[in-house]
Amino acid sequence: MKYLILLWAGLARRKVRTTLTLLSVIVAFLLFGTLRSVVDAFNIGVEIAGADRLITSGKYSIIELLPISYLNRIESIEGVESITHQTWFGGTYKDPTNFFPRWPVDIDRHLTVFPELIVPPEVVQAFKRNRQAAIAGRDLAEQYGWKVGDRIPIIADIWPQARGGAWEFDLIGTFDTTLEGSPTLEFWMNYDYFDEARAFAQGLVGWFTVKVAKGTEAQDVARNIDAMFANSSNETKTSTEKQFTLSFAKQMGDIGLIMTGILAAVFFTIVLLTGNTMAQSIRERVPELAVLKTLGYTNGGVLALVIAESTLLTAVGGAIGLGLSTLLVTTMGDALASFVPGITNSVQNIALGFAVAVLLGLVVGFVPALRAMRLRIVDAMRG
Repeated sequence: MKYLILLWAGLARRKVRTTLTLLSVIVAFLLFGTLRSVVDAFNIGVEIAGADRLITSGKYSIIELLPISYLNRIESIEGVESITHQTWFGGTYKDPTNFFPRWPVDIDRHLTVFPELIVPPEVVQAFKRNRQAAIAGRDLAEQYGWKVGDRIPIIADIWPQARGGAWEFDLIGTFDTTLEGSPTLEFWMNYDYFDEARAFAQGLVGWFTVKVAKGTEAQDVARNIDAMFANSSNETKTSTEKQFTLSFAKQMGDIGLIMTGILAAVFFTIVLLTGNTMAQSIRERVPELAVLKTLGYTNGGVLALVIAESTLLTAVGGAIGLGLSTLLVTTMGDALASFVPGITNSVQNIALGFAVAVLLGLVVGFVPALRAMRLRIVDAMRG
């Protein structure tokens, strides 16, 4: 207890300076917890991606369209169990901030390739009967308050209709998933209706999703697919679903690299700021440290006191910042579910952040502590 009193006394010697430094540390770890949570959320889709599925897209870019006629040719390749296609629809629902994936799909093929998606049989039949039908994920429908029978308007951007005006779809049901931790935030429409009504590019799709048969090497299937279309006018690139999901997310930039760069800059600044605070504190307290040594405190004891003081400062700031980031991430989770589903501040992130806070205190306190340890009582008193 007596050492804790000494630590608090040292930090409280310059209350304004200590408070400002503490606030800087809090902000740094608020950013750490929040940005790490965002990076993890971007990787959720990658981690839950099916290991037995391949994605065949344009060779040079995922925005290259492929002929739908490729579907039957790919399906004939040995090792292909089933296949479907998807196309990024884009568009705007009421407001540009209302973002969610929209796909024109062949419902039978889609559910065969993605068996984890659960759609009631009566909804599947209704989807087939109504060319303007749409199916929404349960989470998506709850988010926007949609009910079966609602008319959903989508303002076109990538895919205008040949007749002009907004696309309109009849919500005929919702789907769920068996994948734990995977929000259902997609919106499906009938591919045949989409292909017929769009103004251009009939007969083209964005990419094919291939389900590989059990006991078949996915790499061999991928090579055979790409070899089939080599030197054609629409060459392909086949990758795992995990690789494709990650490349799709990186179209807006390397999220992990951007976040790491921001955090590196923040923590470099915090090291300089906290280190300067501790250095000034030690310079101002040279006589006090000499008195402690006179009273019997060893060099090692003084070293430990100074390092403990800096570590206490960063640990308290880190704990508060991580706690605030958890509250912020919880609030952000609902607001940003359409953009980045699954945002949460994990226990691993919090533990890592606190460990970094303690390490930061040890690093910034070492040099001032070394100076305090080497301090000679006579020199300190004379000064």
